[in-house]
Amino acid sequence: MKTVFMGTPDFAAKCLEALIGKYETAAVFTQPDKPKNRGKKLETTPVKELALLHGIPVYQPVSLRKGEDAQAALAELERIAPDIIIVAAYGQILPKNVLELPKFGSINVHASLLPKYRGAAPVQRCIQYGEKKSGVCIMQMEEGLDTGGVIMRCETEITPETTGTQLTEKLAEMGGELLLKALDAIENGTAVVTPQTGDACYAQKILKEELKIDFGKSAQEVCCFIRAMADAPCAYTLLEGKRLKVYRAAVSGQKSDLPPGSVADERNFSVVCGGGFCAELTEIQLEGSKRMKTEDFLRGKKIEKGTILGK
Repeated sequence: MKTVFMGTPDFAAKCLEALIGKYETAAVFTQPDKPKNRGKKLETTPVKELALLHGIPVYQPVSLRKGEDAQAALAELERIAPDIIIVAAYGQILPKNVLELPKFGSINVHASLLPKYRGAAPVQRCIQYGEKKSGVCIMQMEEGLDTGGVIMRCETEITPETTGTQLTEKLAEMGGELLLKALDAIENGTAVVTPQTGDACYAQKILKEELKIDFGKSAQEVCCFIRAMADAPCAYTLLEGKRLKVYRAAVSGQKSDLPPGSVADERNFSVVCGGGFCAELTEIQLEGSKRMKTEDFLRGKKIEKGTILGK
């Protein structure tokens, strides 16, 4: 079965890695290279790096929906004539003429238990909102956003310590394995597509402006948010005007009458959250310094009780 793979980040690269050598991968489509940091050096996507390593042709259209890029991409797909298109965190919405071009249509490796957390950031959002489990679905794609029927699914537990990065890595491994099982079933005609049922919700794209910690939320919500965004893109606050990244935190059980955002205990960096209960910041990185355990940070930096973060 001839495949075309469409994906961009590390999650997608792990799925592509599982595919290579098991099924013919005629081409890879990924997002265009983007400038990074102050030097503005163009950075390739993890999927592109892997594809080039294995000699797979790479295409990087700006859009598959409009313009000359879209026309050229469609012409190339028609020339390749794949039996199936596989999508994993590509970052573009596929038009109907692309979705329906292959013999077996197009399938998506989605990192949530659909219909919950459709959309761009399912891994981070499910941790942020306190879910106890997540998983991967292989779904038949249609024009709606992650609304197609599910071919296969598997699930995993989210512990109180699970971070967004850790869950992404785990789901990527699971997604690669499940993808191969789904392709086998599709090829031999045993795949069953089950319509999605239950309450749906959407996982909105993570915006830079929302990464600043809102200590007005409950301590539990604050800690879930910090775990969800760790280790990247990383939640942050401000300490004495400097950005303070927060990688790990825990509900301390301590309560204070100080306003939210105030340091309630300078000995363990407990910060007051909405409702008065505190979150203890346990792993941090102050702007201009390195990432470290808070206990190490406090040995070299004195913080006064009542200091207000975020200003």
